[in-house]
Amino acid sequence: MTTSDTGEPALTIDELAARAGVTVRTVRFYGTKGLLPPPAIGPRRVGRYGREHLARLALIEELQHQGMTLAAIERYLKQLPPDLTVHDLALHRAVVASWAPETVERVTREELGRRAGRPLTDDEVARLTEMDIVARDGDAKNGDAEGGDAGRGDAEDGNAEDGNAGRGDAYRVDAGLLRLGVELLDVPLSPETVLAARTSLLEHSRAAARDLSRLLRDAVTERDARDVRSLSAHMHPIVVQALLTTFQRSLRDELREWLDADGER
Repeated sequence: MTTSDTGEPALTIDELAARAGVTVRTVRFYGTKGLLPPPAIGPRRVGRYGREHLARLALIEELQHQGMTLAAIERYLKQLPPDLTVHDLALHRAVVASWAPETVERVTREELGRRAGRPLTDDEVARLTEMDIVARDGDAKNGDAEGGDAGRGDAEDGNAEDGNAGRGDAYRVDAGLLRLGVELLDVPLSPETVLAARTSLLEHSRAAARDLSRLLRDAVTERDARDVRSLSAHMHPIVVQALLTTFQRSLRDELREWLDADGER
């Protein structure tokens, strides 16, 4: 891996695929469909990819988890503003993930790093544990974690007794929150603040979900069940986009009022 002139990681297509947990063929396919922007062309005509490509792949993965077809994902991405930053894309993914049921999976330490998009230090795993995103699976046996092919056979009896995170250790991870948690590792906030923010967001998002569900339920009470399912699938990306836009504007207004008030003191 190299770096670009701006200091951003410049990945080859193989490195990008490994980071995102997809195949090189998938990356190329997404590029031909317009789901990924073209890479920057470096020395010897080698394509270089950056954080935006990783963020878009993470968003595409989340949309697929919601059951969206490739055609629906194409339509969704085309509706997004062309100048979205990496953080904007991460926010979109976080909002989309809110539609998913809680999915707790058992993975090895090596698989945990792959899912996170980069290797994690012991300290980072500990912080993710404090944020209630990762938990040590004390009942797991060596090599039986889901998706942990890369870590199978690497565990030795007693290799985790000293408290260090070994390759064969198993963890329970909230798959829908892992990448968001990794993003938060670079934010200078305490785990207590992150948990408080998560609680606030859950409470308000559930209240909004109840209100929206009631409105939709009242609107389709007389329709056929197939029509209701079709409408629900069609409404998901629309509601996600509406929630995201509303939240972004509300947060911007709140921050502006806070900073303005602080500047007047």
